[in-house]
Amino acid sequence: MAAAWAVLALFLVAAQVAAAAPVTAPAFLWAPKNYGFSSDDAKEVVHYQTISPKSLAKSVLEEGGWSNFMCSREDTQNNVDVAIVFIGSKLQSSDISKDKQVDPALADTLKLSFTRSEFSMAFPYVSTTVDERLEDSLLSSFAENCNNGFGRNRVTYTDTCTGQDLKKYHNMDAINDLVVSGVASRRVNHPSGQTDVIVFCSGGFENPGTAKSEGELLSQLVDLLDLSGAKYTVLYASQPSGLLESPSGLPLGRHLAEKKTNGTKAVQGEKCDGECLVKSSLLEGTFVGIVLLIILISGLMCMMGIDTPSRFEAPQES
Repeated sequence: MAAAWAVLALFLVAAQVAAAAPVTAPAFLWAPKNYGFSSDDAKEVVHYQTISPKSLAKSVLEEGGWSNFMCSREDTQNNVDVAIVFIGSKLQSSDISKDKQVDPALADTLKLSFTRSEFSMAFPYVSTTVDERLEDSLLSSFAENCNNGFGRNRVTYTDTCTGQDLKKYHNMDAINDLVVSGVASRRVNHPSGQTDVIVFCSGGFENPGTAKSEGELLSQLVDLLDLSGAKYTVLYASQPSGLLESPSGLPLGRHLAEKKTNGTKAVQGEKCDGECLVKSSLLEGTFVGIVLLIILISGLMCMMGIDTPSRFEAPQES
């Protein structure tokens, strides 16, 4: 029986390790023009390794060329007017290959921007946790890798970002005014001046007027940048919403069903979709397999414990 309990304990540990595996979400980096980011052909480059947000920030600085304007260096030429850090909350890595998207506008915008830009990189597997908000992790990593911080660059935020001392903007018109004025100032006074770094946190704006999906906000932002004539680059990264709103449900790789919509209470009696059915069947099969394995090992141990003589005495003749 000791071996059986050891096997059961091993399965339980393996299940806990699998459950504790971090949720992964995709990140995309693109710029309509290369702007000197890389001397090599860096169009539609994909990094398939699972990386942390800190590693993502380092790759964006080094391979993505953001160190040219994000870090204050005298020997670098700043060719970018606006850098966008767009934090989403819809996509997980498993959603990329699905035919039916939760936010079709978001999928279309990311696909078009990634394929049509001269410079584009994808990171399909970025691990996310509940310990820290993704925007905070990325910005702190940018500052850490730049040693002396962001220097002359101006960092602004949308009003859904946390922090009382942040300079925040409350609507897309304010973002447009910031971009247009920054572009005009650089063209006239400082051709290689500061870059406006705009952090677009999940949800966009607290009072957007009309409700817009994440994809609609990103599409509107990209259109705004194109119309302004700004030289821009965008980093889209996702931290699935369930990680921050429902940490008690972690560390599950994904909720089997999304229970909250638009801030309302959970809806009971929701049907289990196809992915839910597959996962539940696999879970049932796993438990049945564990029970059968325990029974098999227990039977073998009992058979091995039967003490029978190796030879028998010959019958005595009468």
